[in-house]
Amino acid sequence: MDFEFYYSEYQGVIISMGLETTDHVLVASVKRQAISHFHNGTSVKAYRMSSSKRPPSCREGSLGTPWGLHEVCQKIGSGEPLGTVFEGRASLGLRYWECSEEKQAKNLITTRILRLMGLQEGLNLGGSVDTFDRYVYIHGTNHEDRLGKPSSSGCLQMSNDEVSELFDVVPLGSHLYISIDADNASTI
Repeated sequence: MDFEFYYSEYQGVIISMGLETTDHVLVASVKRQAISHFHNGTSVKAYRMSSSKRPPSCREGSLGTPWGLHEVCQKIGSGEPLGTVFEGRASLGLRYWECSEEKQAKNLITTRILRLMGLQEGLNLGGSVDTFDRYVYIHGTNHEDRLGKPSSSGCLQMSNDEVSELFDVVPLGSHLYISIDADNASTI
């Protein structure tokens, strides 16, 4: 997948904000349901993901995936076995296949969490549009068969192997830029 267009979009945003690019940058495309890892401006690897099954939105309570510039501000789950289930950012000590069928039917947060903080005041930072306060993450899922199409409640879901891989190589403070198809977004 060619993510150079989205990386250029990211660069335009950081230049307009007076920021420097981080060594590691994640660029996610809601339209393509994929996320690409860039290191020092070069695309290293692209991954399938799932964003929200609802239209993209930055508004609290919308359950939509927020767009714009974010930062990986917290990493949770280091050393936990693949498939570990998290609730309230704490490990349950169970892997998803060890949970009840009722729990397994839900979209669970598994393996690793990269917690996100919006960096664009009024878009994804502050007030009723704050990505951090909305608990939006990049995380593993117990429904890997749904990756590549919208199926989350606002987060960016990845396979358990791949979110673990990304967790290990992307440092805190790295940028994540989420690009959307503007025709498919809510007003905020």
